[in-house]
Amino acid sequence: MSEAANKVGAEVVLKNKYGLHARPATLIAQTAKPFQSSISLTKDGQVVDAKSIFGMLTLAAECGSTLQLSAEGPDAAEAVRTLAEVIESFDVDD
Repeated sequence: MSEAANKVGAEVVLKNKYGLHARPATLIAQTAKPFQSSISLTKDGQVVDAKSIFGMLTLAAECGSTLQLSAEGPDAAEAVRTLAEVIESFDVDD
C-alpha cells in the first residue's frame, strides 16, 4: 500500500454564528495549503477543496452545519487532525 493511498476523514460541526464566511474560510485554506495531501470539505453532498477559499464559500455552511473533512495523501491524518481543531476552535462570534 502506497503512502498516497492514506485516506482519513472526520466530521465537524460549525459553531460560529456567522457560519463559514470569508475569515474562517481563509484560515482553513491557509492551514490546509502546507499539507501535501488533497483535502476536501463536504456539506450535503457538495465537495470542495479545503485549500480554496472560494470553494468553501460556495458551501453556504451556516452555524450548526455538519461538515465532512477528508484528506488523502502522505500527511492525511495530520491534516485532518489539524483542520478539525481549527474548525472546532472557531468562537461562536468568529
